[in-house]
Amino acid sequence: MLDRISLVLVIIGALNWGAIGLFQFDVVAWLFGGQAAIISRIIYTIVALAGIWCISLLFRESEVLASETDE
Repeated sequence: MLDRISLVLVIIGALNWGAIGLFQFDVVAWLFGGQAAIISRIIYTIVALAGIWCISLLFRESEVLASETDE
């Protein structure tokens, strides 16, 4: 469950970075009152932690991942 939540957060972060790169538009900052707003900073931190968690997916054995998806 934590893996899926982390992947969703990383995808949201990637879409936000795509919007910044293509359109110079930060969706998180726009929604929550700017980059310096405390809620924006919390969201950025949560997305960063999710990205760090997803690094662990690279080092897991494929059998462990397959057995987790069967459950």
